[in-house]
Amino acid sequence: MTDKNKIGILTGGGDVPGLNPVIKSVVYGADEIGRQVIGIRKGWEGLVNMTRPEDPAYIRELTRDNTRTIDRTGGTILHTSRTNPRRVPESKFPKHIPIDQLKKLPFDGRTYDLTSVALDNLDRLGIGCLVAIGGDDTLSFAAALSSAGFPVVAIPKTMDNDVQGTEYCIGFSTAVTRAKQSITRQRTTIGSHERIGIFRIFGRDAGFTALYTAYVTSERCLIPEYPFDLDRVCRLLMEDKANNPSNYALVIVSEGAIWKGGELMEYGEADAYGHRKKADIGHALAEEVHTRTGQETMVSDLTYDLRSGEPDSIDQLVSITFANIAVDLIRNGVSGRMIAIQNGCYAQVPLPDVSLGARKVHVANLYNTERYRPNYRSKLGAPLLFSGS
Repeated sequence: MTDKNKIGILTGGGDVPGLNPVIKSVVYGADEIGRQVIGIRKGWEGLVNMTRPEDPAYIRELTRDNTRTIDRTGGTILHTSRTNPRRVPESKFPKHIPIDQLKKLPFDGRTYDLTSVALDNLDRLGIGCLVAIGGDDTLSFAAALSSAGFPVVAIPKTMDNDVQGTEYCIGFSTAVTRAKQSITRQRTTIGSHERIGIFRIFGRDAGFTALYTAYVTSERCLIPEYPFDLDRVCRLLMEDKANNPSNYALVIVSEGAIWKGGELMEYGEADAYGHRKKADIGHALAEEVHTRTGQETMVSDLTYDLRSGEPDSIDQLVSITFANIAVDLIRNGVSGRMIAIQNGCYAQVPLPDVSLGARKVHVANLYNTERYRPNYRSKLGAPLLFSGS
């Protein structure tokens, strides 16, 4: 650890329920060990765009008083962005940085690497350790800072639950809970019209959210890890419809799922981490199902609604615990680690290796590829919740 005493904290990427409880618990824990907490607003954007240590647009001192009630609401009081300091385009380059400093920064012809700017600003702020809360994209730059010698402690969050090294990420339980509630409500409409309901859920690279939602709703699901056969899906849905007294069927589909021989197009400009938006698999699947079965469909997009509002009890519990473990590590002079759950237990692990990509559903253990359902068997000895294998 450096001789600087302040703890920095930021949230990056998409917001999820549970971020504010992490922030509050870090502040309260830091107060108990005599450390001041500096909140960096808008994620990595705030760290590279701040003009001075007291910049109100990006820097906020956090205290027990101004964080006392924040754990009761969703979102993040520090706000967030998808800024990647290693790939800042000329159009978004901080205008306050002097031209002589600009010339010294790595430039690939399109984007600048502002890692050195982030390190300088951490020094200006008097921050001795940074708590970075985010998914694999946000944590990839946390790992870059750690590699550069700066003390970082990471906390994983994403409703996709796909960060390497942990079986659980903040936001996941609330996403599954909200998805279950939405599907339960919409059964009445789908049943009243005797349609096939198709529910699209976040999960670009991993199908955990769709899989666990299907687990608790007893429905079919389609995930990125296993390309599905369209004809088989249609046969199964017609089978479900025939066996249902209300004559309807449901299927839950990850946004990154594809059918065998198919390709889901991407569109729009890539973000700072190289991701483009995927075409809507929900509507694409609905058209195919209607064409092949003649049945009317209803498509529901359960994406952004799942990350809104306050966290459920599990996310609240995990958020508070992750934060307190992070403070324990900082007090003990430990950095370069991520708080995690492994084998159903709290743990601290190395920062995720970005080259590994997203954590994936272990298809052989968790997914029935013949029935396109979660695997409900062989659970004896498995963790109570959210096993990754």
